[in-house]
Amino acid sequence: MTEDPFVAHRSLLFTVAYEMLGSAADAEDVLQDTWLRWADVDRSQIHDPRSYLVRAVTRQGLNRLRTLSRRREDYVGQWLPEPLSTHPDVADDVELAESVSIAMLTVLETLGPVERAVFVLREVFDMPYDEVAEAVGRTPAAVRQIARRARAHVAARRPRVKVSPEEHKSVVDRFVAALHTGRVQDLLEIMAPDVVLIADGGGITAAAPTPVHGAELVATMLAGTDRAASEITAVWLNASPAIRIASGSGGAAVSLVVENGRITRIYATSNPQKLSRLDEPTDLTR
Repeated sequence: MTEDPFVAHRSLLFTVAYEMLGSAADAEDVLQDTWLRWADVDRSQIHDPRSYLVRAVTRQGLNRLRTLSRRREDYVGQWLPEPLSTHPDVADDVELAESVSIAMLTVLETLGPVERAVFVLREVFDMPYDEVAEAVGRTPAAVRQIARRARAHVAARRPRVKVSPEEHKSVVDRFVAALHTGRVQDLLEIMAPDVVLIADGGGITAAAPTPVHGAELVATMLAGTDRAASEITAVWLNASPAIRIASGSGGAAVSLVVENGRITRIYATSNPQKLSRLDEPTDLTR
């Protein structure tokens, strides 16, 4: 029996939806809506099920993204994408790994819904302009202009330096060791002077309401972590080495941006509603 195309391409469809929305829960809702529509389609009229399903997910994702944009305006504190546990081998696809990083998803959040969809489909999944145009309801010429603007926008905001997974993991391991000691000086040695900490508690857990700037302030805050009540371990999140902190209060997922051997950005998510998928790796693919 031939496998249903939706099932065969489910990981791809989830990746598209997740990159558009930055939320695994919302991505799953989009897939559910797409599946219900797929079940009623005359399959004999569909010549390329993969492209058809990607377009369908994109349309559903755009509808959801417009709703989310309004909802996130009322979000308490800083909003960060939902972190995902991933297998280390996802990092082998360098472009995919960068596109699903917390840093990149945070940048994509600054795009408008259509710009984000065009960027994801064109730059990450290399879809032809005419197919992207059909998915977002624009002409191919308009999509080319949108893609050009989106590329420039992202290029101005993405991390300046790319590092290998090995270098990234080395910095993560040093950061974990520094967190275990709780010494400010150990933390300062691994952070850039202009490091920024962004924390997302969703109004449910304690978190800095605005970004925290500067190594001294960030190191002092991190040194105050209750290490005796916390389990701090290196893990893989969003295709990059990262940190998971487990504690009686719920813990956190921490992703880092590394440049020239030092940490330049720290993304810490402690909102428990965004940590529910961390015990099982998610399959991401292009």
